[in-house]
Amino acid sequence: MSYNDIPDVRDGLTRKERIVLYVLHQTQQERGDHNVPTPMLWGRVCEYFYISPEELSKMLARLGAMKYPGQP
Repeated sequence: MSYNDIPDVRDGLTRKERIVLYVLHQTQQERGDHNVPTPMLWGRVCEYFYISPEELSKMLARLGAMKYPGQP
């Protein structure tokens, strides 16, 4: 197990989860608080670390991200 996979004592988030949430928040702000397409988020998260699209989708589901009508 690497340092990136150990949950933080304060909130239980791993380093990778924290980065995903940070990038999601930044992208939402840039888009005027609109939904962020998963492929756009994936591209931006991959600037920090590589994650497969499937793994990102699983992480988002674990973190409570919702799909809205019309999203694939």
